[in-house]
Amino acid sequence: MSLLQQIQQIAKISKEALDFIETHIENVEVKKGTLLLRNGKVCSNFYFVTKGMLRSYYFSDSKEVTNWFALENDFATSIFSFLSGKAGYENIEALEDTTIEMLSSNTLQELYLKFPETERAGRLIMENYYIQLEERLINIQFKSAKDRYELLMKKYPEIILRAPLGAIASYLGITQETLSRIRGSK
Repeated sequence: MSLLQQIQQIAKISKEALDFIETHIENVEVKKGTLLLRNGKVCSNFYFVTKGMLRSYYFSDSKEVTNWFALENDFATSIFSFLSGKAGYENIEALEDTTIEMLSSNTLQELYLKFPETERAGRLIMENYYIQLEERLINIQFKSAKDRYELLMKKYPEIILRAPLGAIASYLGITQETLSRIRGSK
């Protein structure tokens, strides 16, 4: 699926707005291990994954902590940095050879000004992001490690199959050893 197709599923947008988006999308192929964003830098791009996998992570006490994963048909960015225009705290890394479609912050703002109906799509994308973020926080705070892993397996089995164990463990807020024990008990 392309970014244009995904947007059309989210909200009704005029042909002129879709044409504008199409002429401003940058298609980028990145190799596994490439950092699209480094912590301490401003994220000025909004990504849509058409092939591959991204993850966001930051460092806490010299340990990598995975914040999110983005697979095919997922949107990705450093929300804090992208919206505030301030340097972010996270890194965005390609976990596989990945193809993304990218819009810059400036392009997105121009799109909203020229085609106000596109703001609805933007709002719905942000609402979905917020829902996923709140679900993640609730899971980390109130569910056991085993329950968090089972939920991840049920909701996002591709992450379990494709992401490194260390990244999965840090995303779940557990050690790699605990993750191995949980997987071993299955």
